[in-house]
This record gives sequence, C-alpha cells and structure tokens, in this order.
Amino acid sequence: MASFVPRTVFPTLNSLPRSYFLGHHRAGLNKMKTMLTYIDLVIECRDYRVPLTSRNPLFEENLAGRERLIVYTKQDLGSERKQQDRSRENTIQQWHQPTPVLFSDHKDKGSVRKVLNFARDHAAAKDSLTGSRMMIVGMPNIGKSSLLNALRQVGVHKGKVAHTGAQPGVTRKIGTTVKIIEGDENSEGVYLMDTPGVFVPYVPNAESMLKLALCGSVKDTIIAPTTLADYLLYQMNIYDPAIYSDYASPTNDITEFLNAVAHKTGRLQKGGIPDVEASALWMIQRWRNGQLGRFVLDEITAESLERERRDTEGLGSSLNQARRADKDMRRQRSKRSPEAG
Repeated sequence: MASFVPRTVFPTLNSLPRSYFLGHHRAGLNKMKTMLTYIDLVIECRDYRVPLTSRNPLFEENLAGRERLIVYTKQDLGSERKQQDRSRENTIQQWHQPTPVLFSDHKDKGSVRKVLNFARDHAAAKDSLTGSRMMIVGMPNIGKSSLLNALRQVGVHKGKVAHTGAQPGVTRKIGTTVKIIEGDENSEGVYLMDTPGVFVPYVPNAESMLKLALCGSVKDTIIAPTTLADYLLYQMNIYDPAIYSDYASPTNDITEFLNAVAHKTGRLQKGGIPDVEASALWMIQRWRNGQLGRFVLDEITAESLERERRDTEGLGSSLNQARRADKDMRRQRSKRSPEAG
C-alpha cells in the first residue's frame, strides 16, 4: 500500500468573502482613538496560532504614539512547549524589537503574572499619583476579555468582569476601566480598559481569511463549515495525520474524512446518512479546544513578517480602496459565473 502524501497546497477559493469589518468595529476604533489621551500603554493581543494573520494594521496606524506591549494569546492551543516552539517564539520576538512581546495562556497564572509584572513596572516608571490607564486591543475573539479577566483575578483576586464567548462580537463597546493591580501610598494602581475586537478592513488573500475563520475571528456562518473543515484537514495532514487517527485513516478527501467522523461520533441523520455539516462543526471546535493537535497555521520565518507587511500595506489607512477591491473581485466572479450574461 502506497504511503500517504498530504496536499502541498490548498486550492484558491476566490469566492470567499474578504472582510468582516462591521459597524461596531469602526465605532470601537474611533472611540479608542479619542481615549488615547488618557492611556499610558496599549496591550495588543494576537492569536498565537496565527501570529502573522492576526496582526491588524489598523491598530498600528490609529493608535500610534503610545507605548505598546504585544501579547500572543492562546499559547496553549498552538504550542506543545517543545524546542521548535521556543525557537518560533524567539523568531517572533525578534520581529518586534524593540517592542516587548509576551506569550500567554490565560489559564496559566505564571504567564498572566508576566503580563502583570510588565504592567506594574511600566506604571512605576510613570510615577503617577493617579495610577496608570491601559487599553487592551485586538482582532475579534482573540482572547482579550479572557486575558483581562485573568489579570483581574490574579492581580486583585476579583472575579470575572468582561463577558467572553466562543463566537466573535461578545464585546461591542468600550467598557469602563478595570483595576488589575492594587495601588499603594504612591499610586492608585493600574487600570485596564476592554475594547471590542476590530477586524481588518480587507483580507488580502483567501487563505488568510480561512485561517482567521478557523480560529474563530469571524462567525461560523460566514464560511461554509465543510470548507473550513477541509482547510483544517489540509493543515492537520501537514502537521501530523496521526492526530485524527481515532476517527479516520489519513486522507486528503474531506468528504471521506467527514463521513468517517460522522459514523465514529454518531452524527447521523435518518437512514444512517452522515451529517456532514455537524461533523465539520464538531471537528473545527475540537481543534479550537486543542483536542486535534496544537500547532501554528502561519509560516514563521525571519522573512515572513516583512512579506506579510508588504501584502497588507495601506489596508489600514485606505478603507475605501479596500471596499473597491472587494467590489471588483465580486464583479469579476460574476462575469466568470455561467449565469452571467
């Protein structure tokens, strides 16, 4: 029997939407800009599983002028804490020099304390009697609110204050500041402001949109679950097809895979017909929870950040250009459609 050979490329899907930039994203970003006067530090969250793709140029362009800490959230979902993971993290830190970078799993108090220690040292350097005000920002469903809750719990031993959820859009407005570090006779302490997730105005390529959707930055209704499951199968096969051996033999065929998952997990309709969509959603959620491999979707090399910056250059400052590009793409697809003309 021939050995299994995974796909080396994923087919280009020009029909995919390239934006999820909603009204409350724009309103939230505008409000953040007005709050900068009162902010000492911007804590920008990015998803550890997509360190390049979860970068949003809008923050760099609209929140410039404030010191920044970049925190890669959900480290536990993309790292097995092996040497290759540590090497990847070193590369990511080199990308951002001299901007400080931390890696966080909000369930790990040790990584939460590292963020708190940074905030405490930053506030001490400001030496302000009124304390320090910080703002946490990031793409939708990136883990901002979970990190804020963890910082509050570890820092001042108080319970959850920011709402969290499996789908994006739970936080839609800028909230009040939340204390994460107690004050003393010299300062009121450190306060952190939660903000709504803000999507990029236009995603330059379809694969980036698939990555963001797979990580939960867009609602699961935006891209067909079977398409997302197919992309996840492609990524799992590159990483190690053995991670799904409990459900199916190695395959590049998403229909074959989902049929096997449906029979294995009992997701069957009347007559024993596999419920392919339910199986796809189940598979995606398992991966999001770290139960189908813990790996990174982006290519992490010394050159990849510069390449990503070139691909996204101008996307933040030119929303109208992004809208025109999206309309042009839809028009071209319509012309190619058999129903057109």
